[in-house]
Amino acid sequence: MNSAAASRNLPKRGYPAGLRFSVYAVLALALMWADQRSGWLDTLRYGLQAIAYPLQIALNSPAAAWQWTRDTFESRDALQTQNRQLREQIRSLQRDALRRADLERENSELRSLRAAAGDVAEKWLPGRVIGEEANRLRHRLTIDRGARHGVTTKQTVIAGSGLIGQTLRVGPWSSEVITLADPEHAVPVQIARTGVRTLAVGSGRPGVLTLPFLPLQTDVRPGDRLLTSGLGGTFPAGYPVATVLSVRRDGASPLAQVEAVTAARFDRDRTVAFLWFRSQHSAAPAGTPPAAPAGTAP
Repeated sequence: MNSAAASRNLPKRGYPAGLRFSVYAVLALALMWADQRSGWLDTLRYGLQAIAYPLQIALNSPAAAWQWTRDTFESRDALQTQNRQLREQIRSLQRDALRRADLERENSELRSLRAAAGDVAEKWLPGRVIGEEANRLRHRLTIDRGARHGVTTKQTVIAGSGLIGQTLRVGPWSSEVITLADPEHAVPVQIARTGVRTLAVGSGRPGVLTLPFLPLQTDVRPGDRLLTSGLGGTFPAGYPVATVLSVRRDGASPLAQVEAVTAARFDRDRTVAFLWFRSQHSAAPAGTPPAAPAGTAP
C-alpha cells in the first residue's frame, strides 16, 4: 500500500530533452520550408495584424485623445495670442494712418492758405478753429490765436478757399471771428465779370450772403464771382468772397433779390490765417497798419 502511494507521488518522466529539441528543430525547418514555398506565414501575419488593429486603436486612443486635446488648446491659445497681436498692430496702423492723413490735410490747408494770401500779405499767421457758434442771429468762430500772437481787432481772416471774415474780439490766447454769414456783417464786393461794386450782407444761413442794394437793371447772373473791392479799409482787393447763386427780379421792387454762396466752407475749413498787409501795395486796404513783429508769432 505504501509503495503504491509513493509511486503515485513520484514525478512522471517526460521525453528526453534531445528528442524534444530534434522535434522542434524539424518542425521549425518544415515551417521555414513551407513558408518559403507558399508564403503562408505572410498570410497568417496579415490576418493577425487585422485582428490586432482594433486592439492597437483601443490602446492608443487615450494617448491620442490627450495629445489631440493638448494640441487643440495650444493651437487655440496661440491663435488667440496672434489675433490679439494682429488687432493691436491694426489699431496702431490705423492711428498712424489717421495721423498721417491729418498731417497731409493740414499741410494741404497751409499750402492753400499761403497761396490764398497772395503778394499783398506781408505776413500771415495760421490758426485752428476751436469753437463755433452758428444760428440765425450769430455766426462766429473761435480761433486759437490772440493778442499774444500779434492778432488785433478788425483783422482779415481767410481760409484756403476764400475770405472768412474779420476779428471781432481778441483775447490773450484766442480770438472771436465774425464770419461773412453773420447778419451783422457786410463786406464791400465787386462783381468780377462787370466790375459793379456793392455790399454783400450775411443772411444768417450758413454760407449764404445777400446782395440787397443792387438795382433791378444791374447786370448780374448766377455763377458770377464776387471779390473784395478793397473799399471800407478792412479787406484788400481781389480776395474771393462768394459766387452768385440766384437772381430774382420782381417788378414791384426797384432792387434785385440776389443770393450768393460763400467761397469759404465754414463747416469744413478748420485751419485759417490772420493777415498783415503791405501798406504800399496797391490792393492793400486804406489805413493798413504795419505788420506785427516777426517774433510775436510762434
